[in-house]
Amino acid sequence: MKRGRDKKPHIGIYGRRNNGKSSLINALAGQDIAIVSDTPGTTTDPVKKSFEISGFGPVILIDTAGIDDEGDLGAKRIERSLRTIDTIDLAVMLVTGDKWGSYEDELIKEFEEADIPYIIVSGKSDLQPPGKKISEIATERNGKRPVIFSLFDQSSVQRLIEEIRISIPESSMKKSTLLGDLISQGDIILLITPIDVEAPEGRLILPQVQVIRDILDNDAVAIVLKEREVDSFLKNSGVKPALAVTDSQIFVKADASVPEDVPLTSFSILLAREKGDFDSYIAGTPAISGLSDGDRVLLLESCTHHVACDDIGRVKIPRWLTSFTGKNLEFDVVAGLDKVPRPVTDYSLVIQCGGCMITARQLQQRVRKAVRAGIPVTNYGMAIAWVQGIYKRAVAPFLKVETEETDYL
Repeated sequence: MKRGRDKKPHIGIYGRRNNGKSSLINALAGQDIAIVSDTPGTTTDPVKKSFEISGFGPVILIDTAGIDDEGDLGAKRIERSLRTIDTIDLAVMLVTGDKWGSYEDELIKEFEEADIPYIIVSGKSDLQPPGKKISEIATERNGKRPVIFSLFDQSSVQRLIEEIRISIPESSMKKSTLLGDLISQGDIILLITPIDVEAPEGRLILPQVQVIRDILDNDAVAIVLKEREVDSFLKNSGVKPALAVTDSQIFVKADASVPEDVPLTSFSILLAREKGDFDSYIAGTPAISGLSDGDRVLLLESCTHHVACDDIGRVKIPRWLTSFTGKNLEFDVVAGLDKVPRPVTDYSLVIQCGGCMITARQLQQRVRKAVRAGIPVTNYGMAIAWVQGIYKRAVAPFLKVETEETDYL
């Protein structure tokens, strides 16, 4: 399931057909935003609903197809529903009466393997009061009794909202900062932003906009220049920035232009540290130097965009890696949150983009299987810095690294 630009907490609603998933969403939203029907299978594909839960805050709820759908088409719907687990911060599993079987067991297994917190809700309690079996199973599996829910009991809606508040990870709610811990009030931050074929007409790309906003939020000063203006600006102005941030694609030019005593990094690396698996990126980046002939590299773009002739993921990074290693490498590029075409163990390296358009949870879920399988992972900006010989400088603002204590810088 593809993901838009909204970074609100994502909550997935799962359960069998006709268990009342859409009704539950409408109750949380306080309005009819999901189609409700007594006919099983009304919801056919995962559908995102953006709204504010009263007393909680803005969220994205994902209404999924029934996990007991039937036939070949039903199997595809179930597959799409299960794939949404990689995009959510919290799961709500809706059961009715005393119905619990392999469908529910499989869902719990999927939640636990993805390390997703979940709530078990006993729905339609006015029609089918929850049995002892459901209460015992929920307590055994999740450590909590199920939330009893009825459309005709407003207090049950409030109980569910409170359980969501308790269960959702704090990290999905807090406002993060890209460089707030690196800069101080009044600092001058130099942003080097090339305007090339991939730059959108009349505006900056999203990571650049996000960094500018973060600088302003931290009461610092942003100076935005194209790469060819940096040398003359620094010479004529006498300004010494507290930090310089560049587009990763022009690391070499930025490295030459920005004085050595000014910290330098990239927009992509800032994003990697803010919400990526930064420790795994640090550990995995050096694997670039160990790639061999025939190795396969997976590039993960977490957005979809018009593909330019010199696209960063499809053209530039493969070209730079091939040139740097001198090896014949194979590359797969997956855009958005689409399914990876091969088992992750087929890859010798996974390179994830900055992920400016998705949540931290979604970004980390994209590389989770690779990390667990021991496959090296890195980030676009860190990979580019490595092959261009300025990795140490690019990560130095975030790490206290002594050259003699490391074997990878």
